[in-house]
Amino acid sequence: MKSSSLLSTTIAAAILAAAVFAAAQASQNQPPAGQPGAPPATGGRPMRNFPPPTNLKVLPKETTGREVRDIMENWSGSLGVHCDTCHMADPNNIAPNGRPRMNFADDSKTDKQIARIMYTMTQQINKETISKAMDMDKDAEGSPVTCGTCHRGHKMPEDFVPPREERGGPGGGQGMPPAGSTTPSN
Repeated sequence: MKSSSLLSTTIAAAILAAAVFAAAQASQNQPPAGQPGAPPATGGRPMRNFPPPTNLKVLPKETTGREVRDIMENWSGSLGVHCDTCHMADPNNIAPNGRPRMNFADDSKTDKQIARIMYTMTQQINKETISKAMDMDKDAEGSPVTCGTCHRGHKMPEDFVPPREERGGPGGGQGMPPAGSTTPSN
């Protein structure tokens, strides 16, 4: 191996080691992610600030902005919808991308009012019915009711169509006859 090649490799290794050491020292002196002066989150984007909610009517009043956002993402996924289904755009509050920001406190959309009713319903079902059944359930297979229990990714729950049975149930019967059909009398 030539001495110039060996020297280049040694210099490159020394520069790499110095860079790793400097990065380790810098990260020890950085505030935790999300704190002022912290480096951006992964992907080069800064941590997003979620202001405290101002119009909570069914969620607990102490719910943080981030918690509300996480709950809303869960609901939107369960319903297959986006923020603008329940929230109005504010034409007087324009985001850097040129689009109006959502006015999350606005209650003028009927879908938002319905969402509150449906959330209250699931809370009541879980508290008054599911919890009692789960207390009795010895195999602990129960789970709480959520938006996704019925909606399964659709704004309006789809009609349930029981699968047709290929084989007979107990006693060899064919199960329930289709709705509206007549059965021969014996």
